[in-house]
Amino acid sequence: MDTPPKIIVLDDEAELRNMLQRFLGLHGFEVRVCADSKRLDRYLQREPFDLLVLDLMMEPEDGLSVCRRLRAEGQTLPILMLTAKGDPVDKVVGLETGADDYLAKPFLPRELVARVRALLRRQKIASGDPVLSAQTIRFGDFRLDLGKQRLCRGGEPFEIHSAQMQLLSALGASPNRPVSRDNLIARTRGREHDALDRSIDVQVLRLRQIIEDDPSKPRFIKTVWGVGYMLLADLDS
Repeated sequence: MDTPPKIIVLDDEAELRNMLQRFLGLHGFEVRVCADSKRLDRYLQREPFDLLVLDLMMEPEDGLSVCRRLRAEGQTLPILMLTAKGDPVDKVVGLETGADDYLAKPFLPRELVARVRALLRRQKIASGDPVLSAQTIRFGDFRLDLGKQRLCRGGEPFEIHSAQMQLLSALGASPNRPVSRDNLIARTRGREHDALDRSIDVQVLRLRQIIEDDPSKPRFIKTVWGVGYMLLADLDS
């Protein structure tokens, strides 16, 4: 049985905190609430969460500051920012600071749940968690055995560099699903990497030059704008 998504709410208004905890709990989420950023930090250090609902207007540390600090610390969980302000400039600033979505008060509780579920779906897609381990996939004339880390073309072994095989296997383990750049870097080079590193784009280009008939119009390795890349492939029965 799947465990429910874990959500943490940071809001300095007790009434709203309690309402969010009750309503999100009724819709199947596991919810923790806190009134200040220090308590939030303690929660995040103790256990993983799937999403943060963050109020903008708080003291002494406001939502923008919290969001900016968490991103600077490498925290990647999705952030839904709440605010009583309707100024679109605030929305732009919030998103640029690192929030993933924005919801202005007052809001319909059903809209909050819809936004939360949409963010969780987006995160699941972008995470690119492997869905296959020891399966053979097909794309064009190529066959990739994920278990044996072996690539064939037209039935004959096709040798590629080990780094290219790692990248192809990372994409092939989640066929037909977008995989984020950060996830591809982590699965090919380990978790420690520069968040601004875009060398994976160069690696994808090199791989396209090997397996695509026309790298400028790729059939198999597709760019998913705003997310990363996706390998279009079929599974061997």
